[in-house]
Amino acid sequence: MLSLLLRDIRGNPLLWLLIFVPVIFAAEKLAPESHTALFLLSVLAIVPLAALLSHATESVAAKTGDAVGGLLSATLGNLTELVMAIAALAAGQYMLVKASIAGVIVTKTLFTLGVSFLLGGTKHHVQEYNQVSARFSAGLLFLSTIGLLVPSAVADADRAPGAAITQTLSLGIAVLLIVAYVMGMFYSLKTHRELFAGGEHAEHEEHASVWPVSLALAVLGGVTVLVSLVSEVFVDSVQKAAETFGMSPAFVGFIVVALVGGVPEMATAFSGARKNRLDMSVGIALGGGAQISLLVAPLLVFLSYVMGPTPMDLQFWPGAVVMILIATLTAALVTNSGRSTWFVGVLMLMVYLIFALTLYLLPPQAQ
Repeated sequence: MLSLLLRDIRGNPLLWLLIFVPVIFAAEKLAPESHTALFLLSVLAIVPLAALLSHATESVAAKTGDAVGGLLSATLGNLTELVMAIAALAAGQYMLVKASIAGVIVTKTLFTLGVSFLLGGTKHHVQEYNQVSARFSAGLLFLSTIGLLVPSAVADADRAPGAAITQTLSLGIAVLLIVAYVMGMFYSLKTHRELFAGGEHAEHEEHASVWPVSLALAVLGGVTVLVSLVSEVFVDSVQKAAETFGMSPAFVGFIVVALVGGVPEMATAFSGARKNRLDMSVGIALGGGAQISLLVAPLLVFLSYVMGPTPMDLQFWPGAVVMILIATLTAALVTNSGRSTWFVGVLMLMVYLIFALTLYLLPPQAQ
């Protein structure tokens, strides 16, 4: 099995960046004050680790259909973002944590889905995907958006209750979101599984590079440990490095962390779109966004009671809430027909770039 792993590393130039994994650990020991260099090296180290995670995920997903495979890819792909967010949570950088949550949701629903439509549309004139599955994921996203919007709206509308009420409200909403996530998975994977079956229009191909499940699971475990170690270096260096590049912590979390941590599912989604397996791409993009908001965000609230200096709430700055809401409505609108072309992807990417430009020029005040 090790020979398969080494063969794929030699054959994939992106995985050659794994050399930066030992380099980042050495650099941390030799030059701990070189924050900008450590920041750049940590990004270069996370990218190939995320690519390995993507390959391992694809190997496991190859044993299932596109819909279940998309769900699995989204779940395992979110490990990178979760580990990075936990590292920031332990360091007390709550703005970075919240920005990464909002950024991952927006990146998956707009950037990942938009690029998938664009890449798939340039090869296939019109692509189709499971409309029921897309509506289901969009519905979950809309529910989670309400859950993230309410604490922020209440805090801005009436400050009399104080932070304690906001924290209690956030805790209750976190519980409800996780319950909704569990029930949604039971619905899609058990009681109404037939509604989420992938289409028959996908191109069939040989899976010559698919790893055995045992190797894939071993890689998933090892990569998760390495990502957690690299994430600690990333979080320790990100603040000063961001100042060097003129970026706010919110921009780093919303754009940089979301893009770097999203490499695994992006690679899988883009590859699936080019192969006309758009059910996989839509499942990864919308399903991944729903899982971040329904599972990862509530989980981070719970973990903050144990790992954080103070409990974290679900109160986001107003701009983040607006961006999440617009991203959710945009995804629901463009996926309503069950068909896509390349120009739909362009429109989604334009919305994402507008958000990125706005956040860079008008960063929120630190909370």
